[in-house]
Amino acid sequence: MRRPSSSSAPAATRSGGVSAASAPARPSTARPSTTRTPAGVGPLLRDWRTRRRVSQMHLALDAGVSPRHLSCIETGRARPSPAVLLALAERLDVPLRERNRWLLAAGHAPRYGEAGLGDAALVQVRAALQRLLDAHDPYPGLVVDRHWNLVLGNRAAQALVAVLPPHLCRPVINVMRVSLHPEGMASRTANFADWAGTMLEMLARQVAQSGDPQLQALQDEVLAYPTVQALARAPARPPAESPTLLVPCVLDLPQGRVSMFTTLTTFGTPRDVTLQELSVELFYPADAASEALLRGRAPG
Repeated sequence: MRRPSSSSAPAATRSGGVSAASAPARPSTARPSTTRTPAGVGPLLRDWRTRRRVSQMHLALDAGVSPRHLSCIETGRARPSPAVLLALAERLDVPLRERNRWLLAAGHAPRYGEAGLGDAALVQVRAALQRLLDAHDPYPGLVVDRHWNLVLGNRAAQALVAVLPPHLCRPVINVMRVSLHPEGMASRTANFADWAGTMLEMLARQVAQSGDPQLQALQDEVLAYPTVQALARAPARPPAESPTLLVPCVLDLPQGRVSMFTTLTTFGTPRDVTLQELSVELFYPADAASEALLRGRAPG
């Protein structure tokens, strides 16, 4: 099982994790996300500009501010307006959560709310996600947050979760963890080297792009797993003469071997922190035998 972009069959908690039953809609408690920040926005801006490998001159020209003013912001000699900060953040593709952090560090009010999936404000969004997952049955469908915690899932996803040991499902199901842990799906993944490689590459890319300390901690954790360390020690394999179109996830389940590929989807125009951080992962059968097995038919 891969990064359940957000799914576990139960209900969603706020920013990640699954509860035992669907939470009823409640009056919206959405409020701007207020992550604690260090004093001054300059170091934050400089860190993101460096991470994106953009020069001061290029960013200033792209955002319509003078290079001198940008330099003064980064060194703390100028206090930028919200409009300037958001223009810079837009050019650097900074996530909404981090944009709120910038605004707070500069002494401004945060701009973007962070509603829970159980809030009344997101009731239509949650319903749409659940319809998408339910319509995808009998193939697994998941919704995950930015830390790979399972938020929603359909019945087929629940069946995958059912084979996991209980201690890997507490306090929440983390897709990256259960996919790579030796007591999780790693022991059931027939092509673990290929599948784990793609997941580790994705996680490393997310850590590099976001600088998120929780993602970094997750990466450090999974890299210490014996299953992952064994991959690092294994000799490099020669490239395949004819590479496959996709890297499938090949699982040995109680009912038989299933090969699946996945798609990942995000919201196109989010203006809420929670929505921007959700991803939907849908699994599809990679061959006719896997389709028959997932549909409950004997392979023909």
